[in-house]
Amino acid sequence: MYSDDDISYALETTEVLLEPDRRIDTFGTTVFEFHIISELMDSINEVRIRRGSVEAARPLIVSPQSLDNLSFEGFGEQAEEFADWLRRQEGTAAFLKYGFNFKQSDVTESVVHDPIEDVRARVLSDVNGGNNPLHAVIQGVDDTWEISLLRFTVEMIQKSHGINVFDFKRRGLL
Repeated sequence: MYSDDDISYALETTEVLLEPDRRIDTFGTTVFEFHIISELMDSINEVRIRRGSVEAARPLIVSPQSLDNLSFEGFGEQAEEFADWLRRQEGTAAFLKYGFNFKQSDVTESVVHDPIEDVRARVLSDVNGGNNPLHAVIQGVDDTWEISLLRFTVEMIQKSHGINVFDFKRRGLL
């Protein structure tokens, strides 16, 4: 289990070197391919390269009517009042729910014995040569590489949200 310091360090030091040209599709599943490069702890010029994919399900609209199943366990009376207010908005307040599937079995990894700068350049060159608009290259911390991947997914949600809202509105769904 990661400590709060481990998570904070991973979030602060993760760098998306190449982000996908495309965003999360509004009306379909999006599969992002990724390379995560990280220096091995306590080693010089040893870099792990992980490669895999993460699947973003199409965003779902969460409307006030669907808030009946929302649980505010541990919150006081004000939380229920807020939920009641949301339900009364009748279509004026809606949220998008995003979901990602990450399959550990799809991840491959290898270790190379080169400086990280050389590995970065080589991976970026290889990925750019492939012309895949859904590919990302991320540099993270070896032990907490999954946190680096989660940070990437959150960034993709943030960058996709406005486009997804526009698409839903254009079709009269929001």
